[in-house]
Amino acid sequence: MDKQTTHFGYEEVPVEDKAGRVEQVFDSVARRYDIMNDLMSMGIHRFWKRVVMERSGVRRGHTVLDLAGGTGDLTAKFVERVGPTGRVVLADINASMLQVGRDRLMDRGIGAQVEIVQADAQALPFPDNTFDCITIAFGLRNVTDKDAALASMTRVLKPGGRLLILEFSKPVNAVFEKVYDQYSFHVLPRIGKWVANDADSYRYLAESIRMHPDQPTLKAMMENAGLERVEYTNMTGGVVALHRGIKF
Repeated sequence: MDKQTTHFGYEEVPVEDKAGRVEQVFDSVARRYDIMNDLMSMGIHRFWKRVVMERSGVRRGHTVLDLAGGTGDLTAKFVERVGPTGRVVLADINASMLQVGRDRLMDRGIGAQVEIVQADAQALPFPDNTFDCITIAFGLRNVTDKDAALASMTRVLKPGGRLLILEFSKPVNAVFEKVYDQYSFHVLPRIGKWVANDADSYRYLAESIRMHPDQPTLKAMMENAGLERVEYTNMTGGVVALHRGIKF
């Protein structure tokens, strides 16, 4: 791979093509995204996201960016945390996902309390030092230039602000990793075909997980972006890792 190409799952594609192809994937899965999350993770994703909330340090009056926030499940929880004096922004590059998120937040009666922005993580349209906390859950692996995205997120964090990245990662046990691979490449696409009539998108999602930086590599990337006290916590045997860094 050279600087003119990047990975789309296991496929090598021109850099300028990746964003469009990722958009097609999420256009396809948007309406069934939450159902698929429950099926794929057997509901464990709710625990993972609860840990994000606990580690976020968000409190009343804070300003929060839920990046690649899709259907808005974390956004809704942050609205409760920040209260009427705080601000929550739901941002995603994909319009279909944002529409689903907007609809679900409105159904919960909190849509008017959330600012919804279509934005590219690589070039966030916010002033420097804007947010007390930024979260990106299961979105970084789909970004073409992850270093650019990390730099952009660091720029818009306030001094003392926290970046939390929840992402699929590398299992720490070799036997468990083999079982996980079998599930990802054989069971997951079948679930996608059954529920969303789309096996290919879920095959891409499985491949994109394998191409994502492992835990120590992502930690180093966050430090290179200017974050400090970077740490990560493995969950479910390393299937998922939560990375957290602070801007000083």
